[in-house]
Amino acid sequence: MNHIARITISILIISSSYFSCAEPRLIFDKSRLDIIVDKFVQNNSHPFINVRLEGSNGFPIYNYKSINQTFLSGFEIDENTLMRIWSMSKIVTISLFMDLVEDDIINLDEPVNKYIPEFSNLYYTTDSNGIAITLVDSIQNVCPYDLKFNKTQMTIKHLINHEAGFYYATTKNKCINEEMAKVNLPKAINSDDLISRFARLPLIQKPGDSHFYGTNTTILGLVAERATGKSLDKLISTRLTGPLGINGLKYNLANNETLLPRFSGKNDSLQFATDGDFDIFGPDFPSNKPDNKIFLGGEGMIATSNGYCAFLRMLLNKGNLNNKQFLNPETIDEITSPQTQLDNRWGYNGYNLWVTSDTLRKLGIGDSGLWQGGGYEGTEFWIDSKRGFVGLKMSQLHPIPKSGHEFYNEFRGEVYRQIFAYESKYGRKVQF
Repeated sequence: MNHIARITISILIISSSYFSCAEPRLIFDKSRLDIIVDKFVQNNSHPFINVRLEGSNGFPIYNYKSINQTFLSGFEIDENTLMRIWSMSKIVTISLFMDLVEDDIINLDEPVNKYIPEFSNLYYTTDSNGIAITLVDSIQNVCPYDLKFNKTQMTIKHLINHEAGFYYATTKNKCINEEMAKVNLPKAINSDDLISRFARLPLIQKPGDSHFYGTNTTILGLVAERATGKSLDKLISTRLTGPLGINGLKYNLANNETLLPRFSGKNDSLQFATDGDFDIFGPDFPSNKPDNKIFLGGEGMIATSNGYCAFLRMLLNKGNLNNKQFLNPETIDEITSPQTQLDNRWGYNGYNLWVTSDTLRKLGIGDSGLWQGGGYEGTEFWIDSKRGFVGLKMSQLHPIPKSGHEFYNEFRGEVYRQIFAYESKYGRKVQF
């Protein structure tokens, strides 16, 4: 083969490679997506929305922000703005925990009281017939409740699957919510104090009774601390974010950093939040101040869009990020395998990742097999492992007014309408 022929073939190979990678990045009609984002800010249902889609290699497929100038005039918000992510902390803590499992530091079948002996004498709530509250049809009517000594062994896997019996101050049962408010978890001064406050609370059920969403992942983080002798923030930084080069995913602010104001959509009207608007723990909420000493594994982290997308890409890439393997591919498969709520038409729960069924595609709001989750102040994400990209929506408000409830479905629905149209036209699945 002569020299000119070799050069020609090389150019063709390079060109083919470029266009096969670049073509899918250009499939979106950005203007149609921008219109949806703008609509849900201009209708005063959100103070701002920042949406970011990234391919498996970190390439930004779509990145757009819309800011409500009535409420945030003068604020700059972009992919590097730190925000409270609340329950999107859970999958970070679980991932860290599974790293400890891989290193044989902890076993999922171990009892929780091996690490937290303060939980050896817990009680659970029942109605007058001795039936656990979660198994009663009208949970709100069991007030006052009775208490029964818990003889069921609580395992670490119960914590991961939200089957241990811990909860938030949003149970719809006045008596239980008042108990949660009374111990005021966010006011704990350190992890031992936090554990002692949890130990004063009754469980809402016997461990293993049913899936009941709550503070279980924060207990998981406390187990990790007791098992390693290190604080959760140090475990996250030394085992996860540091080695993988993730910036913008942490617990505490630096001295020169601030967070955005808190917003509420109570009474279906966007407004600045006031005391009591965030009632997940009762009267108070977690601190991210530089001197904070408690690290809530289920609720306490802050993140930028860039930082959290990087973490999502680690999950997407079967535990690998920046050519460093954090979790084994088999562990990612375990995290996303069916665990609870298996009879739900919308999908099932893995380890605090919801995996969607085909219902989303039928309704025009997504696709099957998406891994998704969200947080208390309007943050949401999904991972499309079939096409190799992640999606993240960041905002800061709770609750979302009724006029904003459909943003996520409408935006994601438009993303997949465009994807399906592309795949139908070219007869192949999009790969980012």
